[in-house]
Amino acid sequence: MGAVAVLLTAMLVAACGHGGVAPRQKSVPDRTGPADAGVVRTALGLVRGQVAADYRLFQGIPYAAPPVGPLRWQPPRPPAAWHGMRDGSKPGPQCMQESRGRKATGEDCLTLNVWTPPLKAHAEKHPVMVWIHGGGFVNGSGDIYNSRWLVSQGHIVVVTINYRLGTLGFLAHPSLGAGDHVGNYGLADQQAALRWVRDNIADFGGDPTRVTIAGESAGAMSVCDHLVAPGSVGLFRAAIMQSGPCQAQADLATEQRTSLDYAASVGCTDPGTAAQCLRTLPATKLARPPWYMRIGDSDSLSGPATGTAILPVDPVAAIAAGRAAKVPVLIGTNQDEFTMFTALRYLRLGRTMTAAEYPRVLTDIFGPDGRAVVSHYPPERYVGDVSLAYSAAVTDGVFACVAYRMAEALRRGSPVYAYEFDDRGAPAPDPLRRAPFPVGASHSLELRYLFGVGGAPPLSPAQRQLSGQMIDYWTQFVTTGVPKAAGQPGWPSLGGDPAHTPYMSLRPDGSRVVSNFAESHQCPFWASLKGKR
Repeated sequence: MGAVAVLLTAMLVAACGHGGVAPRQKSVPDRTGPADAGVVRTALGLVRGQVAADYRLFQGIPYAAPPVGPLRWQPPRPPAAWHGMRDGSKPGPQCMQESRGRKATGEDCLTLNVWTPPLKAHAEKHPVMVWIHGGGFVNGSGDIYNSRWLVSQGHIVVVTINYRLGTLGFLAHPSLGAGDHVGNYGLADQQAALRWVRDNIADFGGDPTRVTIAGESAGAMSVCDHLVAPGSVGLFRAAIMQSGPCQAQADLATEQRTSLDYAASVGCTDPGTAAQCLRTLPATKLARPPWYMRIGDSDSLSGPATGTAILPVDPVAAIAAGRAAKVPVLIGTNQDEFTMFTALRYLRLGRTMTAAEYPRVLTDIFGPDGRAVVSHYPPERYVGDVSLAYSAAVTDGVFACVAYRMAEALRRGSPVYAYEFDDRGAPAPDPLRRAPFPVGASHSLELRYLFGVGGAPPLSPAQRQLSGQMIDYWTQFVTTGVPKAAGQPGWPSLGGDPAHTPYMSLRPDGSRVVSNFAESHQCPFWASLKGKR
């Protein structure tokens, strides 16, 4: 999500060295035999990556043409072939964003990275996980997710992707297309990347018939969209959603109004010439994103518009109506999702939320239900700490119970495996540790247990053990559609009985199946509200 995306992106970028050295080229392979494990022949040309003892890595591979010039705010077009050997030893630029990281950004950014297990002759094709990065649809990139653990321990192929962000990815100005064919360019990029995986991943040792889409935060919101988007049908066989507030997506009319105001703010005021005006602006003038959704005064999002040609329906409504793809789903949230955003609010303002502000902020978020939420989450229940009460209310109302309702709806047609990440001592980046309250198992902190990212204290031995268990669960789900971990508790699906709601509680003192997720997050209360958040 927006504000946290900047901090999280900087945290991940700080520790994403991949290691591994590409060997000296000796011969050019063909598709019949791997003469050189560091070289892959794709339909568009040869690419040389890095080879280490327990993985191979090919970076910066184009999956679409550069969306520049007349292709700005157009659907992604196929990439051009290249001559000679393409250098896949380093990632491509991040897509344009307001980032505090040190990486290059630019419009020519539609590339992906492929992590594979070591090449073995006559080996079976590996299942594939396509990871869609988070960042509020305004920050982030695929290369900051070091996937070595997933590949070496789980024996899967991992593809991490870039997609257009912010203004260049989601501006929905009416002049940019006819009718509902505006906006959602970043979502279309993700679909193009999935088509690239379908057509090319076998060359890297992946099985195009066993593709799982996965993501966290905005990445999980994207997965929600692909579950209901017509253009995504058939491009994956399973889905993973981590901490995705999938309801926080605006409709086309809202995004068009905001986009008109945005265009005017950058000097393109005439609707008749706005498209030409916008396309001639330097990309740097468009780095500030349009904000379509806000969660109180803590965070904002850009992102996909519902009611468009690419995303005709609201994903949460479509899932509730049973109109989502019938695929196995792994879905979950973190115990203390919103404490990170509350901590960022504290760092921005230099003070905690006051008791007088509390009702107003909750009303901003929950509208007419705000008063009921204040009564149900009194600070007295949280040792008198307004920040903790605020965090608990938004964790439950925006994250936990939305995911719970989606899981309940999805299980009517497919196997669903639900989890809660509940390591209250999960390492957090330094700025968050300065907040005067514990952030606990907050938004995004589970990522360090799956990917080799840093920016925080190292995992303890017990946390490293939990990391290994989570990698087993995740990669077995990618492989078989069922999460399993050797020597760990069996993970039952939600099944068809509404009274039976087993959740896997992921904890360093021993993961376990629990049945009180809905009660502990006050989901019956949220279901009783008029807004039914």
